Order: sequence, then structure tokens, then C-alpha cells
Amino acid sequence: MNSKISQLKPGASRSVHLFVAAAIWSCVGSLLLFRGAIWLQGISKLWIILPGILFGTCKALLMLDRSAQKNIVRIVSGGNGKCLGGVYSWKTWLLVALMMSMGCLLRNSSLPKEFLGLFYVSIGWGLLFASRKSWFAWMREKKKTSIV
Repeated sequence: MNSKISQLKPGASRSVHLFVAAAIWSCVGSLLLFRGAIWLQGISKLWIILPGILFGTCKALLMLDRSAQKNIVRIVSGGNGKCLGGVYSWKTWLLVALMMSMGCLLRNSSLPKEFLGLFYVSIGWGLLFASRKSWFAWMREKKKTSIV
């Protein structure tokens, strides 16, 4: 039974896992950054985005980079042929679901859109900036596999 189930799982190389990890963080980060900037558009002084970018950079350097690096090590040490859903650990997927739920709650709350915009810009930029770790790891992996 297990062998039949494992035949159905979408196995992928380390390179594909690294690409998907980088792409997810980049896409989600860009989406949040874009949405936050739209909410801040109503403010006459758009310089308010700068604290969001600064906070997002700090969050990336202090927290998200470490998380990305742990994920990279897990993917690279896991070898080829692992399930594509394993691009993130179960713990990370649960955290993603929690963050998406919190995002829905925040968007539907009575908080001012300007505050949410600043929050979204910060988180979006942090994810986008930290995705560089996975992109660099993907490029290194592609370089290794193209030489062979």
C-alpha cells in the first residue's frame, strides 16, 4: 500500500524544491508589498513606507534569513526525489496556515488601512528580501547540476 501511495506523490529534485521555496516567498512577499502600498496610497506623504521597509529588512536579517537557511539545509540534505510538498516542513506549513488566517482576520478588522498597509509592506518586504537566500541556493544547485 505504501509503495502505491509513494508512486503518486510528486517527487522533485533539490533544485526544484529550492526554486519553489524561493518563488513562494518572492510571490507572497510581492503580493503583500503591493497590497500594503495600495492601502498606503491614500496617504499624502508616501515616505511612510520607509519605516515599513526598514522594519521588514530588520525582520529578514534577524529572523527570516535564519528560517530560510534552515529550510535550505533541510532541502539540500534531503536529496532528490522528495515530495514537492516537502518544500517546507509540516511545522512551516502549519505556520503558513496560521499566518493566512491572521491576515484574513486583520483585513476584515476595523483597523485603519494605513496601519495595515504599513504592516503588509513590512512583512512583504521582509519575505521578498529574505527570499534572496533561497534564490542564491537555487543558483548554486543549478550550477552544480549543470557541471555534471
